[in-house]
Amino acid sequence: MIFKFLSLEWKSFVRSASFGKSLAVKIIMGFFALYFILSFLAIGIGGYYLIKKELPGSDPLQVVNSFLLFAILGDLIFRYLMQKLPVMNIKPLLTLPLKKSTLVHYVLGKSAFSGFNILGLFFYIPFSIVLIKEGYDVLGVLGWLFAMILIIQSANFLNFLINKNNVALVGIVVLLVSLIGLQKFQIFDVVGLGGQMFDAIYANPIYSLAIIIILATLYYLNFKQLRNLVYLDEAVATKVKEANSVDLSWADKFGDVAPFIKNDIRLIWRNKRTKTVFLMSFLFLFYGLIFFTNDIYSTKMPAMLMFAALFVTGGFTLNYGQFIPAWDSAHYKMLMTQSFRYRKFLESKWVLMVSMTAILYFLSIPYLYFGLDVFLMITAGAIFNIGFNSLFLLFAGSFNRKRIDLNKSGFGNTQGTSATQFIIIIPLMLFPMLVFWVFNKFVGHNSGFIAVATIGVLGLIFKNYFMNVIENKYIKDKHEMVAAFGKEE
Repeated sequence: MIFKFLSLEWKSFVRSASFGKSLAVKIIMGFFALYFILSFLAIGIGGYYLIKKELPGSDPLQVVNSFLLFAILGDLIFRYLMQKLPVMNIKPLLTLPLKKSTLVHYVLGKSAFSGFNILGLFFYIPFSIVLIKEGYDVLGVLGWLFAMILIIQSANFLNFLINKNNVALVGIVVLLVSLIGLQKFQIFDVVGLGGQMFDAIYANPIYSLAIIIILATLYYLNFKQLRNLVYLDEAVATKVKEANSVDLSWADKFGDVAPFIKNDIRLIWRNKRTKTVFLMSFLFLFYGLIFFTNDIYSTKMPAMLMFAALFVTGGFTLNYGQFIPAWDSAHYKMLMTQSFRYRKFLESKWVLMVSMTAILYFLSIPYLYFGLDVFLMITAGAIFNIGFNSLFLLFAGSFNRKRIDLNKSGFGNTQGTSATQFIIIIPLMLFPMLVFWVFNKFVGHNSGFIAVATIGVLGLIFKNYFMNVIENKYIKDKHEMVAAFGKEE
């Protein structure tokens, strides 16, 4: 029966109307997946020797174990925002003499082979092989590896239980930040405690069996929850929910664009994909920690620091802006029948991107800890995002022709993605990096910040001119976009 389900899903995939249209995008996404697989594989194989080189006299396994607690919590946050429960179209099967439990076991079993679960194995398995090769106790390493696999699967099923609970997300984020703070300010040795927990599993592999109980409990809770929903009346029933009204009167100060801003805010918060983009933008605030804490970038690859600076404040602008106006594709036809100036619709998107960039810039003030130069770079990146990237993304949006289902998760979902999203990366990211590199190398360090910021300032000065050009482009392509967004994929 399992193979029959797999066969049906494969046929559904290759016979889909959008299969041929989005094949190129799927191939590109495949290359991205291959890149991450090779990266994890390289870290898994070379991680042991890199730790030995950078931390002479240390035990690489103990070093990895010390930070596993942070990695597990970070993985849970990432899963919450990006992972979706794999589903199958079971409505036609509900009228057939099939056990409901079989359908549920299939869905849950399928989730065990999610890319989120498999990707980590490309680190843990090679790292374990290297440990055995270097003389570590074979039974201990296998017990440790078994525990890591169980923890990955436990995180998988825990995510499905808490996925729609915002309180759970806040709780995990607060816990992770608190643990980092306790370690950073030397209030409590979180690294040491976490290391001891996983070192104990290596020393006594029998402890890994305790995680089986956790995994079995989480699986049972998921099974019980889904089993109660697999009924025909549940599949076809229309759920009526009372809309929660939020006071958005503060947006009235934006004048004529206020109604559009209010609608955009409601759209972002009430739909899964846009809500994911919004929440993810705050995680991009920490993106700079990867680059600003590593001296190799400041000495050998300074342009990569500008890349990081753009992302720190531009997470929302870059991820939300590249799909304008596809976010409104479900009701785009209705919008185009209303009596309003197109400029107001576009202005609301611009105000939203600029406002979020300003908020993220304010939240990036702690980067002053790494020095004034770092914060000046983030400031230049914020000005560039406001003055150039926001306008460029609005213009690029006039070429979007892909409809988006807002209720679907953002990760692994190529709906709404076309060649446009890949082409616009060049001016959005490579252009400011190139400008910074040229001025930094041939003029001086501060000139790189000034040059990038100047482009953003010029964009603001000539904003009205550019907005007129963008508005005319949208009006010219209006009917073509209405027709494209009206097509169901």
